[in-house]
Amino acid sequence: MAGLSLKNVTKRYGMLEVIHGANLEIADGEFVVFVGPSGCGKSTLLRMIAGLEDIVEGEIRIGGKVVNDAEPSDRGIAMVFQSYALYPHMTVGENLSFGLRMNGNPRVDTERRVRRAAEILQINELMQRRPKQLSGGQRQRVAIGRAIVREPQVFLFDEPLSNLDAELRVQMRVEISRLHKQLGTTMVYVTHDQTEAMTLADKIVVLRAGKIEQVGAPLDLYDDPANRFVAGFVGSPKMNFLETKVTSSDATGVSVSLDCEPAVRLSLPVKTPIAEGTAVTLGVRPEHFLTAGSGDADLTVHVDVAEHLGNTSYVHASTAGGEQLIIERPESRTVANRDQLTVALSARRTFLFDSQGNRLR
Repeated sequence: MAGLSLKNVTKRYGMLEVIHGANLEIADGEFVVFVGPSGCGKSTLLRMIAGLEDIVEGEIRIGGKVVNDAEPSDRGIAMVFQSYALYPHMTVGENLSFGLRMNGNPRVDTERRVRRAAEILQINELMQRRPKQLSGGQRQRVAIGRAIVREPQVFLFDEPLSNLDAELRVQMRVEISRLHKQLGTTMVYVTHDQTEAMTLADKIVVLRAGKIEQVGAPLDLYDDPANRFVAGFVGSPKMNFLETKVTSSDATGVSVSLDCEPAVRLSLPVKTPIAEGTAVTLGVRPEHFLTAGSGDADLTVHVDVAEHLGNTSYVHASTAGGEQLIIERPESRTVANRDQLTVALSARRTFLFDSQGNRLR
């Protein structure tokens, strides 16, 4: 096992810079997830760690050793891709052992490693089958097993569950989490699915346009996002954003006014000095709306669509000013389309952002 360190890691294609001086410390045994929208650079950064992409500037260390110029096979890593990439003419057992056999690993040790991987992944009964006889989840287990037999210092996962259906993704997510606890090996996992990130990670790295926006534990990012991008990306359904203006500001906080009918004014404990009339954005998570009369200000909205999922309902609504909201209503089945709904805002559970998307605290 080993830790992983990135210092000012940069990647360019010609004049186009796609990774902008990434700095990151991953502790030995940590499960870290790179998350962000398509094209943000998360897979490119993972491939640079793996040695599949060259770096232009900076330094990558694995287990304290600089690996900038090391071949992928010499970095002590094993990678699991989105594609299973199994050899169709080989059995599961042969797929697991192929890399070791090609490298001249002793037969007894190869058999030990394959047996251990099969036991960890509970695929002993599949060892004589070929890939076409396996389900998608079973194929992904074999792909992970092929990484396990290498006994790497660091596991790298590049969106390994995106080819699976929803039920299998949940099952495999649990199995990967269990695998990490069992092996205790450093794992770096790339996904665009923030639910995977929240449930798997010890630490999440949020990327946008090749830059690291924020690094932290899942609930730290949820409770204390650094900016509007992170606030909107972490959490499902995503955070609601309402455009507003500051009506007053003093040492205790600011007051804002929403363009609604009736008018809504809310005082927030923000220490940053903000001039009256400044345009700001209010952020409220769907689950943080309260019952009318139980918060700091009431907001009346028009219900467009109500989705009833049994234990929870998601209300898609619009304000008098035309802004769209998603409101979570636990144990509520009575809200119907075209209803008027009044909910409450809590100053304690509301976020404020400036026009550049920076968090105002």
